[in-house]
Amino acid sequence: MEKVTFTKINGAGNDFIFIDKDSYPSLQISPVLVRKLCHRRFGIGGDGLITIAKTDGVDFEMTYYNADGSLGSLCGNGARSSILFASLFGKAGADEMKFRVNNEIFSGKIISKDMIKFYLNQPRDLKKNLIVASSLGNINCQFLNTGSPHVIINIKDIPGFNKPISELDVIAFGKELRYSPLFAPGGANINFIELADGKVFIRTYERGVEDETLACGTGSTAAGIIAKIVYNLNPPVALITAGGDSLIVDFNLNGDVFEKLSLTGPANVSFKGEIYI
Repeated sequence: MEKVTFTKINGAGNDFIFIDKDSYPSLQISPVLVRKLCHRRFGIGGDGLITIAKTDGVDFEMTYYNADGSLGSLCGNGARSSILFASLFGKAGADEMKFRVNNEIFSGKIISKDMIKFYLNQPRDLKKNLIVASSLGNINCQFLNTGSPHVIINIKDIPGFNKPISELDVIAFGKELRYSPLFAPGGANINFIELADGKVFIRTYERGVEDETLACGTGSTAAGIIAKIVYNLNPPVALITAGGDSLIVDFNLNGDVFEKLSLTGPANVSFKGEIYI
């Protein structure tokens, strides 16, 4: 049994367990361990687990595990939270830093003590006006991979749904669409948006967590891009998350190239603790 110190950080309510891998080089991060630690009753609780380690060529390497134990793709709020962790615990020597995730290099910076900006790489696989079958009928949707695959659905395009986004059953509906054959074999994250007063309200069902999360960084980034391409909202685009925080997506669109694509929002340390593994 090993006593391990952890830090709990949330990015706009998207919460993660952080472990400094340099302090515990022999610790084996197994799917069973991740599920145990992320369990909200029998563990610490979190949408995912992130390890941070020093590495050559960049300030640090971030490894993200979904709450179900699977190795995750890019996590935007996890990346922003990692920037905060690196700044607080000596993994980076300045407020601006570069880091590696899944063999890709990213960058970000500290804007203020609780406001973090993360620069994403070029999105891909844009597919507009896809028709996905659902129990409510066929739905028009958009697809974009911003490091993770995301489906964007305007709630106005859901047949027979005439209520505000706050009344949508995101878990039931998201679970149904997440496994649609259209997004096989890996599935996709399902984001629902409502446009009002120049803002985008967003709720997300996340694969790997298999639940609604209070915020999704790469999902908000995808929604911000779709807001420009489909709905002509000029960046920066403010997205209001299920937790009530605001995430800002900004970029310059140069032809088909998204320049300086960034996600900015709050990140805070919730608590530190020790757990026996």
